[in-house]
Amino acid sequence: MFLRLHCAGRVLSRTAAINTLNMAEEIRQLEEKGIIHAIQHQNDMQEATGAYKNIEDVIAQEADLVKVKYRLLSITVING
Repeated sequence: MFLRLHCAGRVLSRTAAINTLNMAEEIRQLEEKGIIHAIQHQNDMQEATGAYKNIEDVIAQEADLVKVKYRLLSITVING
């Protein structure tokens, strides 16, 4: 049987992400990692990395249930 985590889960609602995340900082973090993005407006923060739980923390919490076979890295983030 193969298991995968679809997503880490949100820590901020869409509205809270739009109202609280720093767009310039989110862009900086993506660009620092070489990730292509289409962030242009504060409204795009609803799907920003900062709106989600850290996937490494989620995987660690599930260590007794899953064995990580592959790690996929983002190369692009485009919402719309």
